[in-house]
Parts: sequence; C-alpha cells; structure tokens
Amino acid sequence: MRSIAFLTVALFAHACSAQAAMSADRPVIPSDSGQLIVVATESWEATSGALQRFERIEDRWEPVSDLVEVVVGRSGLGWGTGLNPEQPNGPTKQEGDGRAPAGVFLLTQTFGYADSEATGLPYIHATRDVECVDDSDSQYYNRVLDRSDVEADWESHEEMRRRDELYRLGVIVAHNEAAVPRGGSCIFLHIWRGPGTTTSGCTAMTPSAMAEVASWLDAEEIPVLVQLPQSEYERLRTEWQLP
Repeated sequence: MRSIAFLTVALFAHACSAQAAMSADRPVIPSDSGQLIVVATESWEATSGALQRFERIEDRWEPVSDLVEVVVGRSGLGWGTGLNPEQPNGPTKQEGDGRAPAGVFLLTQTFGYADSEATGLPYIHATRDVECVDDSDSQYYNRVLDRSDVEADWESHEEMRRRDELYRLGVIVAHNEAAVPRGGSCIFLHIWRGPGTTTSGCTAMTPSAMAEVASWLDAEEIPVLVQLPQSEYERLRTEWQLP
C-alpha cells in the first residue's frame, strides 16, 4: 500500500500549490479546472440539499447531470478550509462539530472496497489497514494511509473498510489540507444510509449517484467541489464565477 502514501503526498502538494496560487486577481475556481460539482442547501443548519455536476465549455459552466438529493452533516454546514478566501459571516467548521465544510475544494482521490473502480482519479483500495486519522495531535492528522506503513501515533481514526456499505465507494474532499489541528478531517463524498439521514461532516448520496460521480471525475480536469448554503451561493455567484 506504499502507493497510497505516494499519491497522498503528490496530491497534497498539488492542492497546496493551487491554494497558494489563489489571489485577489485570480478566480477561486482554478482556471484550468474543467469539472465542477455544486452542492447547495437551504441554510447553514439544513442537513439535506442537492448536487449537480458541470463541465466547463469555453468560458461557461454547463450542467451535465440532473439534480441529485444529498445529505450533509448532522449540524449542517460551516466554512471549511479550501481554495476560497476566509468569509466574514457564518459558522466555521471544526473537528467533531458535525458540520460539512462550506467553500471550494479540490477532489483528489477515490476509494472503495473493490480492488479497482472505474474512476478517473487515483484510487485507494480500502483494506482493513487503511485508515483516516482524525486525531489532531497526530503527525498524520487528516491523512488517509495504511497503518502498516507507518508508526501509528494516533488515538482515533476513521476505518476506511467499514462494516457497512457507506464507504464502498467515495471521493476524498481536500478540506484542511494543511492539517491545522482541530480544523476538521476525513471529509468525503460517500454513500448514504438513506434519505433523511445525516453524516458526521461528509456529503452522502445514493449508491448509483456515487458511482456516476466517481466514474465521471477526471484528474486531468482538476475537479472541484463548491458546497454552500443557497444564500451564500447567490451572494458569491458572480465573484466566484459560479454557474
């Protein structure tokens, strides 16, 4: 599983370089990104919303899917740490708060229980040894890794090979890539328990919708997730050049 560590480092470097490139005179969504997923909820406290996929055609975003129902964190949304600048209003995502991150985030890897999957992103086969570290005191905080490859220094983690179907297929959301302690960790798109349910801070959907997203994503297109309450989406729509 050493390939996981390699991919994580490589994609972390790409995410950091993309974040460093963001400035007042550059778009929040990278100009070379050709795939966009938009998730909108009714309010900061809402625990469900809608997802739609877009592709960049010349200088505009064109929808390539219908709206899909999703569920988010049990506490709704809170501003996360991604490609977007800090915002003056609304709650802030923290470790264990039950909020899914709001903002703009790269989508870097897929993962799942199968040996391989039809996806255009690097894929992690989630064996029993693959974990995501959610212990803020660990040097591996907010990293997906194989515990057999490192000396474990964490007290808590997410098992990537769960005993249920939720992580049978998923996508890693590049939230808090700098691993700021207690800034929030292990954020994914994954399969839901069902409509009306919630997550601990991820965004979840039906198995078929998750499969469509995973197979559509293409690393060469630098896919991005924009996740916002509807009021914030409308406020930032022009500034962030959203569809």
